Amino acid sequence: MFPSPFADERIPAVSVFDYLFADVADDDLDRVALIDGPSGAETTYRQLIGQVLALAGALAQDGIGVGDVVALHCPNSPAFATAFHGILRSGATATTVNALFTAEEIVKQLRGSGARLLLTVSPLLEAARAAAHEAGLEDAAIVVLDGAEGFRSLRDLLALGAPAPEVSFDPATHVAVMPYSSGTTGNPKGVMLSHTNLVANVQQCAPVLDIRRDDRLLAVLPFFHIYGMTVLLDLALSRRAALVTMPRFDFVQFLELIQSQRLTFLFIAPPIGVALAKHPLVDQYVLSSVRGLMSGAAPFDTALGEAVQARTGARVQQGYGMSESSPVSHVIPPDRHDIPIGSIGVPIANVQCKLIDVETGDEITELDGDDGRSRSGELWMRGPNIMLGYLGDPEATAATVDAEGYLHTGDIAQVGPLGEFYIVDRLKELIKYKGYQVPPAELEALLLTHPEISDAAVVGAADEEAGEVPKAFVVRIEGSTLDEQAVMDFTAEHVAPYKRVRQVAFIDAVPKSTAGKILRKELRGR
Repeated sequence: MFPSPFADERIPAVSVFDYLFADVADDDLDRVALIDGPSGAETTYRQLIGQVLALAGALAQDGIGVGDVVALHCPNSPAFATAFHGILRSGATATTVNALFTAEEIVKQLRGSGARLLLTVSPLLEAARAAAHEAGLEDAAIVVLDGAEGFRSLRDLLALGAPAPEVSFDPATHVAVMPYSSGTTGNPKGVMLSHTNLVANVQQCAPVLDIRRDDRLLAVLPFFHIYGMTVLLDLALSRRAALVTMPRFDFVQFLELIQSQRLTFLFIAPPIGVALAKHPLVDQYVLSSVRGLMSGAAPFDTALGEAVQARTGARVQQGYGMSESSPVSHVIPPDRHDIPIGSIGVPIANVQCKLIDVETGDEITELDGDDGRSRSGELWMRGPNIMLGYLGDPEATAATVDAEGYLHTGDIAQVGPLGEFYIVDRLKELIKYKGYQVPPAELEALLLTHPEISDAAVVGAADEEAGEVPKAFVVRIEGSTLDEQAVMDFTAEHVAPYKRVRQVAFIDAVPKSTAGKILRKELRGR
């Protein structure tokens, strides 16, 4: 086992609401909790807690409570925080729906989760309403948070003045939130996360994510994704910091908000890191207020992290997690400047890890690989943040979480001499070239060091002789005349012969999920 270097945290056996708000100090109540980025409207902790309690009361009047599921389909805004925590305070389970989903995709989640109510916003209403009707929900079961004719709004529900209900449940077994994830394989599944899972992960993250009471954080990563939900929303609220929300990513607005709001800490995904390192617009803004950046959701190379650090002057950390682990399991601690930015850091408190050889099934225990690291193996981990299971899918649950409680991540990792972990690649994304395993993430990180490449993705392309060859999809910077041969020659200079890129295609943008993960399936289909 590779244990955490941190002492175990005591995890309180309480609901998410009680953990975040039960002991709020009087002098924190009138501090700003949320700022709507586009409008500048502010919500204090007193107002937020009052709204959460009022919404919980309104939901109870609707007959919503323990055992019910409410779908939340909303981009980042202060209203999301009220709606999300109002659902949890009512005793119901929140299933968060990707704001970019089509009606067809929303239907699947509504049906799969068994949602009785859908909370959405007017810009998304057309798709939400079509999906709700197909899933058997009438207009009366749709709440349009910002208002729309013929539908109840958040203002309407809060105006009822209904008292928050008395609810009773076991926080260790009661499902608080159910995001949907494909897991290590297959179609999206409802990830059942308990109140204790969420409370544990905030408690585990607090010592290693240096969020302070006076911080102002930019909430650009979507709250409907577990990264934004736990690491941004709940962690920030637990520290009594202020969150500035962005409903969608726009790089100019992103830079303007950092400058105008004097933001101090940013949570980002690697594509934003690439823009911070390379985009000429950055030089037009004052970003000196930012003291720290945390990247997660996809691999962040050391060279890229150092470039972001040099350009912004802010300390860059990297972390790792999955929806199934609430999500954080590894972080580079803020005081560990000896750990390379390209690693995912060390296991956080209460997390135990194993590496399993994918060929033999044996546990890897020695640092007997290249560069003083261990050999590569699948990362397994367990802790109080590991999910209860997948909704209605005991077979997938058993294949992902074993009898000893270890989550089989499907990610290939190595351990370094400082106890730090490196994600080499996904188990299912490894390219097999003449029997050799080629990790796409390694080639992508290399390509991003080229001065004429702004983004890149690598997948396996079928080849009669080799089985698969690495194919790079490359986004050139504006004005570049870089050609295919130059890209192949560049990689050949830096990697072993079997890892060389052997096919190149130039594209306008690398397709990615809202969490920043490369959509390799889409690239393979091109």
